[in-house]
Amino acid sequence: MAGSTTLTIVKPDAFGSGKAGKIIAHLEQGGFRVVAARVLHMTEAQAGAFYEVHKERPFYGSLVKFMTSGPCMPMVLEKDNAVLGLRDAIGATDPAEAVDGTVRKLFAESKERNAIHASDSDENAAREARFFFSEAELIAAR
Repeated sequence: MAGSTTLTIVKPDAFGSGKAGKIIAHLEQGGFRVVAARVLHMTEAQAGAFYEVHKERPFYGSLVKFMTSGPCMPMVLEKDNAVLGLRDAIGATDPAEAVDGTVRKLFAESKERNAIHASDSDENAAREARFFFSEAELIAAR
């Protein structure tokens, strides 16, 4: 029986430093299955739209700039209770506060260059997956 899905993005810092494969392997060892994946270099318009929920926050501009600084790798992952499971697997936003063995503790550089994005709810996971992948791609991957 298939589990639920969530979206993650290996961010430009981790992708550019060659950590994407290690992050994917870590997630697969944690029971996640990659359902869909692609590599892209987001434009300012794409990153701005994706992070629009944070538009009024002070970090919005620097986040958009960071996410357009190089290629990234959005992926749809599947596992039972995928959203919560991924949030647990990646750890706290600040790698200094992340639990040992989490993606951010292992691979992130700083609070700002934190290696990975994870959806924070089932609703956002569905919306974010549709941002990067068509319905046809997601159905074909199941």
